[in-house]
Amino acid sequence: MNMKKIVITEFMDESAVASLRASFNVVYDPKLVDDAARLMGEVADADAVIVRNRTQVRGELLAACAKATVIGRLGVGLDNIDVPACEARGMKVIPATGANALAVAEYVIGTAMVLLRGVYLSTDLVASGQWPRAALSNGREISGTCLGLIGFGGIGRLTARLAQGLGMTVIAHDPMLASDSPVWSETGVRCAALDQLIASADVISLHVPLTPGTANMLSAERIGQMKPGAVVINTSRGGIADEAAVAAALREGRLGGAAFDVFEPEPLAAGNPWEGCKNAILTPHVAGVTAESNVRVSTLIAAEVARILKA
Repeated sequence: MNMKKIVITEFMDESAVASLRASFNVVYDPKLVDDAARLMGEVADADAVIVRNRTQVRGELLAACAKATVIGRLGVGLDNIDVPACEARGMKVIPATGANALAVAEYVIGTAMVLLRGVYLSTDLVASGQWPRAALSNGREISGTCLGLIGFGGIGRLTARLAQGLGMTVIAHDPMLASDSPVWSETGVRCAALDQLIASADVISLHVPLTPGTANMLSAERIGQMKPGAVVINTSRGGIADEAAVAAALREGRLGGAAFDVFEPEPLAAGNPWEGCKNAILTPHVAGVTAESNVRVSTLIAAEVARILKA
């Protein structure tokens, strides 16, 4: 009997790939996402396709998946997958829910601490013999500040727990949660209206998926309502925050810093608003990717895809 075929289009933990090879015909190439012609050919007879965020499972590629019954997502965001179209074709879409939450939460807290303190980018100056002690003596401690979470799902709740451990007050806005939901009392986080959160938080972190309702949620107008010196962090999706408005607010000194891991488009194009922007930490969509989280995400998806194919 022929083994079922799994196509993996982006990087995956090698041990998880090996576990799949034991029972399936596995085509694994981390660069397959960049070879459209070969990708279309490989998925044509695949029983399962495993992707990260760059592979667009929609349109022509989805149509080419003539046999596939499952799409495994090495991550949690599903905006690169046409989920209704997949489900209409009888394909199950499996995200790695929860497996990268700690990596994202640590990224949020770590970048918030760096941006509030503001002293960690002075290495070149100090090494050259300069001593900018006075200029760098106004950094802020994270304890006693207010963290505002826009979106309060699994990642937001874990971020809140880490923040509270450092002495932060945490408020959150999530239209999917009722104001009398037990989650608020269980977590010690205060439910807040969006505009109230934006006006009162020292650090604002985005934890919502990209949907028509969340697109440009952190608009130029709302950025203008943030506290002077506030920090904004986006690990969710590009398009949720107005990047040009954030960059402008940084240049004008209205915001204290920004950490962005996601952009619209990705990668950034020449002439983007971030060029030459101080107090900005820009990373290439890796907030949820660590050595540990890659193992967790890959192991979870490998097990789920195998279970479905063997059912």
